[in-house]
Amino acid sequence: MEMIQPEMRLSTEADLEALVGVWARAVRATHHFLTENDFNEIHSIVSNQYLKENSVWVVADPVGNPVGFMGLTDSHIETLFVHPDWTGKGIGKYFIRFAMKKFGDALTVDVNEQNEQAVGFYTRMGFSCTGRDELDPDGRPYPILHLKMKTRNQAD
Repeated sequence: MEMIQPEMRLSTEADLEALVGVWARAVRATHHFLTENDFNEIHSIVSNQYLKENSVWVVADPVGNPVGFMGLTDSHIETLFVHPDWTGKGIGKYFIRFAMKKFGDALTVDVNEQNEQAVGFYTRMGFSCTGRDELDPDGRPYPILHLKMKTRNQAD
């Protein structure tokens, strides 16, 4: 079942706790390869730095609780997380289509190779691999795939 026209807005300071919760639940559901120590280190960065220092695009449920968010830096998707209870309802597609309207074929994203759900999602949305790093940006042993949107019409 796909959502019809979810409401999207920029995050506010009041969203911080809910967004950290979305991130944590999404990562627990998809990043089974992370050690507990790595999860805790990344959680600290997400909650104490990234989400405090950056506005992200938010999709909320009908009563206003965030259920997904996407961070963009220029034409690069920095983050895209959807609460596991809301996956498969079109929120991720909605975020990608929103970003495509802004950046078209220039849209890029990096994804953990071991996150097969995300790799499959981005591939279905029209991204293709342009490179691979053996380690994540912090030197952890989690290979990163660099993806770029193939063509504008493949995200439909």
